Amino acid sequence: MIQIYQDYETLSLAAANLFLEKARWNADQFGRFSVVLSGGSTPKRMFEILAQPGYIENLPWKETHVFWGDERCVPGDDARSNVLMARQALLDHAPIPEENIHPPLCDQDPVGAASRYEALLKEYFMDRPPGFDLIWLGLGANGHTASLFPDTPVLKENTRWAAEVFIEDQEMWRVSLTLPVLNQADTVVFLVSGSEKAEILKQVLESPSTPARFPAQLVQPESGNLVWMVDQAAAARLE
Repeated sequence: MIQIYQDYETLSLAAANLFLEKARWNADQFGRFSVVLSGGSTPKRMFEILAQPGYIENLPWKETHVFWGDERCVPGDDARSNVLMARQALLDHAPIPEENIHPPLCDQDPVGAASRYEALLKEYFMDRPPGFDLIWLGLGANGHTASLFPDTPVLKENTRWAAEVFIEDQEMWRVSLTLPVLNQADTVVFLVSGSEKAEILKQVLESPSTPARFPAQLVQPESGNLVWMVDQAAAARLE
């Protein structure tokens, strides 16, 4: 499903409403809500909206458990940290119990960080399949999502839930959820904004499947919903 919005602000507001709707429904039906946040600049405005009156007091924070799709292996106070961005924009303003925040801590030891994050996930899901209620993903200009980059070994990972990934052109380690986790979710939402994403969005959605080149094409929930929420600038080249 592709949903196109007028601009970044309208897109962010729609995303915040979806977050609120999914959170309340899952908390009411099942007593808890599990959400995976994405990094990058695009979701920041959604987080800021969720921190505002009308949203923050209506979210079921005690029942909400927050995870991340990936994290850069940098110190926790590094501006490049996905966890830091989400905390500053939303979580530090919310009455969410600290034990409900589950970051992938990846500073010095990426292999150990991936192993610890997988253990945390398995503890949360009590060794059942990792069925997150809602996963937010972004789309990189090279077709990557989370830290699933083109032509990296993690694209072929089919058993581990989290893996360490080295990005050569950035000279940086990352920890990422793997496709076996992403594709078990109830709802996966790609949030894409800006004219600089127009060409890659067209390639991912309309070109033949070449997942080694465009890893985002590999995100296909087995029984859940896949939604692309994009603004008009990003959608400009779609047929």
